[in-house]
Amino acid sequence: MPTAKTARKASGTTTKKTEKKPAKAAAPKPAKKVTLEDVWAIIAEIGIAHKELEKAHRETEQAINETRKIHKETEKTMHELSLSQKETQIVIKRLTKNVGGLNQSIGELIEILIAAHLWEKFPEYDLQRAYRRLPVYDEKNKEKAEVDILLVNTEWAMAVEVKRQADAEDVKEHIERMKRILKYPPAELKLRPEIKLLGALAGGIVTSEARTAAHNAGFFVLELAGESVIRIPEPAGFKPKEW
Repeated sequence: MPTAKTARKASGTTTKKTEKKPAKAAAPKPAKKVTLEDVWAIIAEIGIAHKELEKAHRETEQAINETRKIHKETEKTMHELSLSQKETQIVIKRLTKNVGGLNQSIGELIEILIAAHLWEKFPEYDLQRAYRRLPVYDEKNKEKAEVDILLVNTEWAMAVEVKRQADAEDVKEHIERMKRILKYPPAELKLRPEIKLLGALAGGIVTSEARTAAHNAGFFVLELAGESVIRIPEPAGFKPKEW
């Protein structure tokens, strides 16, 4: 019995095995042709970029110049401020000097006005002579104190301290001054050891605290009233201290 293989041979038909052929690679697209218009477009873009770069450069230079200008103006302002401060200091010094001189002038005027009327304010002591700005020296000729006004006669002397505005602290200072006068008496007192020394506080204004403190210390108190001088009434039981 003929087999299938024999039958295929007999019929002259042969079966061939189907083989897969590899896929063909896609053909590359042809490169785009660069035209003259494309070249001009590229050149135009480069020109625009260059202009933008130049603009940015100019803006940078302008910013640098403005910064330099601001720096110079700042330096100028600082210099002017420095000069202004120096001028202000000069003016302040001048004003301080003027005010100090004015205060000194007022203080001297008050002292002169008070000195002109002092002798008549103590008739019980008959103080006829007055000395102003009397220095007190120690044995080494060093100034230890200054007496604004010293009233004297053959028996009594009165050391008067004058202030523009006298307060309680001035009373304490005058007590210390009286001690120095006793320890280092000026010639006006040294030549007359029998003279008894009194103290007084006078001022253009004398505060109530200063009045009380002065009276408690045994000082007389005087105050300027216009061009005249008022002797502040002593409290009951007041006894002037003899130093």
